[in-house]
Amino acid sequence: MMPPILIIGIILTTGFIIGEIATRLKLPKVTGYIIAGILLNPDLFKIIPPNFIRYTDIITNVSLAFITFSVGGTLLFSRLKVLGKTIGFITVFEAEFAFLTVVLGSLIVAPWLLPLNQAGWLTVFIPISLLFGIVASPTDPSATLAIVHEFNARGTVTSTIMGVAAFDDAIGILNYSIFVIAAEVLIQHQGFHVMTTLFAPLMQIFGAVACGIIFGFIFNQVCRLIRSESEGILIVILLGLLMLCFGLAKTLNVDELLATMVMGSVVVNFNPNHQKIFRLLERYTEQLVFVLFFTISGMQLQFNVLLDYSWLVLFFVIFRTIGKIAGTYLGSILSTAPTKVRKYTAGGLIPQGGIVIGLALMIKQNPVFSQFSDIFLSIIIGATVIHELVGPLLAENSLKKADELKVKKHV
Repeated sequence: MMPPILIIGIILTTGFIIGEIATRLKLPKVTGYIIAGILLNPDLFKIIPPNFIRYTDIITNVSLAFITFSVGGTLLFSRLKVLGKTIGFITVFEAEFAFLTVVLGSLIVAPWLLPLNQAGWLTVFIPISLLFGIVASPTDPSATLAIVHEFNARGTVTSTIMGVAAFDDAIGILNYSIFVIAAEVLIQHQGFHVMTTLFAPLMQIFGAVACGIIFGFIFNQVCRLIRSESEGILIVILLGLLMLCFGLAKTLNVDELLATMVMGSVVVNFNPNHQKIFRLLERYTEQLVFVLFFTISGMQLQFNVLLDYSWLVLFFVIFRTIGKIAGTYLGSILSTAPTKVRKYTAGGLIPQGGIVIGLALMIKQNPVFSQFSDIFLSIIIGATVIHELVGPLLAENSLKKADELKVKKHV
């Protein structure tokens, strides 16, 4: 039996090396981490014992707490006001159109491409279509950000893309909080009752919001008491309260991701030292969390499942792209955005990673979805790799057509 500490060392080292190689190849580091996980996949080279994957939930949950807290940290009220209606309209429409097109498209193709035993509309096809829709909304801003930094891009399209990408993760988490409950209700054959169908889901959402507000307030109060303490102490306190928030939400059966996102939003809006706090996360914990999280995600890919359902991967990418383009265009028209924003913004919103893998892993952990959770996770990981490979090229092409790429930076 390989010692767990040795396995973690292999994961971190391999993830780091492949991530650096991806950077040299002008790909996002996240893509490198996922590829590293695929190379370490027990089904491929047998380096990591197969049973290790079963014990990675704690790492996944800690990582998700940090990631969703950081997503909440983008929801600064003053910044939302400054960004104006263009980014607001585009964010809502591109995120929700991606959700709708993927749900409707999946309802059309899933019955043909998911030959599951005793699969019915209410118990399989509608729930899994809702789950696919949930993970269609978010965008990975890191891939586009790499292009922006590499070419020193500036302009209205660049600003719009980065603004929208910063906020649609939050919409994705809200969609998850609402529609994962709806999928559970359908699979468990629950009839329509006010308590179970409407009241209970609302209580889960409001409970998560309350949990996030409470722990965000506690963290802010603690920060006022330890102003002179070191950065290390601040990270320890944040980690402790984040774990308490996530763990209590899970214990109370309210949405953990929404709770930690709301906690991040409370901190960024009501803590006077919020910039220091989020810089600390970015400086000391972000890369460690990302390497572990995405490498372990790649290790959970099941190749036989991915090959069997590769057409669903392709359809997911196509439906999501259609939704992003249509939603961006409609949001641009309604907000009277400039013509080049209407034409070129969508190209920068195709990359997908980050929170999407987290949502897929949370769905896999839910025993209600056990009938198709392995299929679902493998399809989403496969689609993420495609999005992260093709996305930067589309982003660069869009910014080039918008005439916002400057002289390429040399390091």
